[in-house]
Amino acid sequence: MSALLFVGTLLLFGGLFLGHFALQPPKASIPRDRRRPFEEDSTSQLSRFAGSAVRIIEEQLARRPTRFYRRELLEMAGLKLSQADYIILVMSGSIVGGLIGLLLSGIGLALLFFLSAPFAGQFVLVVLTMQRRTKFDAQLGDTLQLLTGGLRAGHSILRAIDAAAVEADSPTSEEMRRIITETSLGKDLQQSLNDTSDRMASEDFMWIAQAIQINREVGGDLAEVLDQVSGTIRERTEIKGHIKALAAEGKFSAYILMALPLGIVVMLSVANPEYIGVLYTEPLGWVMIGVSVILMVIGGLWLRKIIDLKF
Repeated sequence: MSALLFVGTLLLFGGLFLGHFALQPPKASIPRDRRRPFEEDSTSQLSRFAGSAVRIIEEQLARRPTRFYRRELLEMAGLKLSQADYIILVMSGSIVGGLIGLLLSGIGLALLFFLSAPFAGQFVLVVLTMQRRTKFDAQLGDTLQLLTGGLRAGHSILRAIDAAAVEADSPTSEEMRRIITETSLGKDLQQSLNDTSDRMASEDFMWIAQAIQINREVGGDLAEVLDQVSGTIRERTEIKGHIKALAAEGKFSAYILMALPLGIVVMLSVANPEYIGVLYTEPLGWVMIGVSVILMVIGGLWLRKIIDLKF
């Protein structure tokens, strides 16, 4: 009897002990990533090599800054890359282009592709910048409508610019957002507007900036002033369209004339390497290449002067 009482007592206390832990609310467990120092996710060998190369180039640029592929040019082109990242891309393009030229023809074409990659990288930046500026100018009419609509709704000019940054398309939204950010950090609004017009090379936006500055000095209905500026900009845009249509034939002819010699060289290098290889092996051939490059540069500048109409 005493043994049964002892066993029952043990079972009773054991049940109470287990019940205490079962009914106790669970403690919040700390995630593993909070109990251990931060560790970067493991990356591939290629990613680690690219990161190391970027860091090395950034250190070199910090010691010896260069004007090639500056950060300002990358920003104007709309690229979210650092100077070191873009240099890595250009170097990779040079190596790949050299290998392609070596496989297609030989050392001559490989050297041509390898040396032309840096100029191609700069040319890409110029083209992207021109496209971005052209798109910005094309969106100015809609931008002015957003600004005048915000002003007529009772908002300030900064609030109207903020609304344009939200509702407009790129690159106008990016530039308007940059203006808001700069003014929030203490920069004068007029200076920020002037910097935007210089960065985008937009004479029309300079008129907008001047209209805003005059209104801040003398007062008046800014929405009405911007409406008049919008009408002037629309008329200028229409005239630009007519001029581009009339000059399109000349530009297309200039592109063909500039690309024709390079195309012939590439075609002959692939079709008959021995025929074109004399240019790379004889001293007279290198002299002819140098003279042809100089003449092409002169012809390109001449054609650009003819088709670049200003009004």
